[in-house]
Amino acid sequence: MRKPGEELRDIESEGLLRQLRPLNAPQSIRMKLPNGKVALNFSSNDYLGLANDPGLKEAFRENIDKFGVGSGASRLVCGTLAPHRDLEEQLAHLKNAEAALTFSSGFAAATGAIPALCGKDDFIILDKLCHASLIDGARLSGATMRIFPHNNIPKLSDLLQWADGKRTGNGRILVMTEAVFSMDGDRAPLNDLVALKSQYGALLMVDEAHSFGIMGSAGRGLATLEGVDDQVDVQMGTFSKAAGLAGGYICASREMVDLLINRARSFIYSTAPPPALAATIGDSLRIISDSLGDQLRKKLWENIRLLDPSAESAIVPSVIGENEAALTASTRLLESGFLIPAIRFPTVPRGTARLRMTLSAGHHQGDIIELKKALATDKDSV
Repeated sequence: MRKPGEELRDIESEGLLRQLRPLNAPQSIRMKLPNGKVALNFSSNDYLGLANDPGLKEAFRENIDKFGVGSGASRLVCGTLAPHRDLEEQLAHLKNAEAALTFSSGFAAATGAIPALCGKDDFIILDKLCHASLIDGARLSGATMRIFPHNNIPKLSDLLQWADGKRTGNGRILVMTEAVFSMDGDRAPLNDLVALKSQYGALLMVDEAHSFGIMGSAGRGLATLEGVDDQVDVQMGTFSKAAGLAGGYICASREMVDLLINRARSFIYSTAPPPALAATIGDSLRIISDSLGDQLRKKLWENIRLLDPSAESAIVPSVIGENEAALTASTRLLESGFLIPAIRFPTVPRGTARLRMTLSAGHHQGDIIELKKALATDKDSV
């Protein structure tokens, strides 16, 4: 029988060993490291700077006083409390959807919703660079799964034609993509995807994790920006990025959400998230969708353009290639005062290890100018 230590040594030999990085400060632009030094944080998904927002912190404290710290049970037993219901109504209204359902995380939303919608008689076709949660949800479903090269519309068309010819009876075809891809920062061609899914009678599921809050009117996401939100059958996202908190959601038709309530195992068999968290997410959504949200988005996009005028999102990768080279670059930058992780396989394909830089509305222009100088210096030293 193999021993865990042997497996860890194999992982380390490939330059893929991962270790937790403790930080001694709240989530913010400046993070205190264990050695007491402070580093500028260019690794967080807290795009609007709300994770440590004073107003949201005060709201959380007030919501704990109102609703307590726990839900007591799953939503179908006795855990559905007023904040959960109110949040889902608020979210559905914001996303221009008939209904919404919230989960403990984005991963739970994906691995619960996808197997609830598809089974062994169905087909799932997904972009090669889709997030691990979407891939795992597809595998759990038992559906026939096919992958198309990243944003390759002709290949997707071929696979849809193939699946349409194979399906029998009332079999479903589900196409899945991310709106903004989490490791590359580029966008899905949603208009083309909508046209194809309509042509072949398929469903389209879009993960808006990295576009919700920062794109489209009121921060509704890329689907709204592209004018196709009413043609996306399943909108998925998280509250752990632009909203600054934690949790996941699905927005869809009323019937589809009701189906998830009855079939999504990660929803049915999980204790409901704390009601105070749900209430505070609602407070965050009000910030995101009002004038303050507009101001934060404007500042974020100014910061993005300053770092990289060609960037399509708040995610700006620098692909290095080999694992050790990416780790070395990340370490050098940390020594220079910049927290930027090395992203390696299996998060990204082999041979594409990279630095993944993320921007926030909380960054000052001077922070970004200093980062650009450090990146140029590091590049010159290679």
